[in-house]
Amino acid sequence: MIIIRTAAELEAYTGRELQNGHSIGFVPTMGALHAGHLSLVEKAVQGNDVTVVSVFVNPTQFNNPTDLATYPRDEEADIRLLAQAGVDVIFMPTVEEIYPGGLEGRERHEYALGTAAEVMEGKFRPGHFQGVAEVVARLFALVRPTRAYFGEKDFQQIAVIRNMVESEGIKVDIIACPIKRADDGLALSSRNALLSPEQRAVAPEIRKALVDSLEYARNHSVQATHDTVVERIDAVPGLETEYFEIVDARTLLPITEWDEAPEVVGCITVYCGKVRLIDNILYKTINK
Repeated sequence: MIIIRTAAELEAYTGRELQNGHSIGFVPTMGALHAGHLSLVEKAVQGNDVTVVSVFVNPTQFNNPTDLATYPRDEEADIRLLAQAGVDVIFMPTVEEIYPGGLEGRERHEYALGTAAEVMEGKFRPGHFQGVAEVVARLFALVRPTRAYFGEKDFQQIAVIRNMVESEGIKVDIIACPIKRADDGLALSSRNALLSPEQRAVAPEIRKALVDSLEYARNHSVQATHDTVVERIDAVPGLETEYFEIVDARTLLPITEWDEAPEVVGCITVYCGKVRLIDNILYKTINK
């Protein structure tokens, strides 16, 4: 395994691999790695000749400076985990390597991300998905991956990236991977490290409310299901729902009736203290 810190070195490396006819699997991360990340890495290692993992906390996708400043970082632990996972390359760039002109002087590009970027996270975090698209496009240009792996915990992000790839004409297969959870159901996230023991104890109530709503939804309306989930979570001391949207899984636009879309997903963001946790659940899927 090698650690690369410059864009030029990474481009040279991946260029050689592609010339040799090798497939490249890519897992972009912001570090503070956990078993969820490693499940993506495992799939990349199994499905490709070469696996590249980036570790970069991207400032352009944070609209809250405090959130950026407090985002967990542990470079030594990340390197150790990725070495054990069989990764070929870890790309650990500085901000200047990703944005050569600097954050203020960089050349900006407005990505066509569709309505998927305007709802939920897009509504509550203005500019977030343009920042995500910007860094992912830059990383794709450097890595030139055959396949890129993303976790379904970030359900909306996957939809946005797929729109970006299509609109920019980037040739890469986007592989969505199942959510990795703790034994008590909490979706694994780097932000979980910021939870106090008391907060960590109540955080699984988010998942419990979503799972229990599956049965409730069989005999109740979309609105009633929405309200039940929000009321249950907000009744837990220390938890506060920012949003819960029940949407068409393809467009991510809200629905009012269960039969409006062939696939329906519920996406939620909850504050546990000051820590922002996201999750989702599939209410309805296409019978295949």
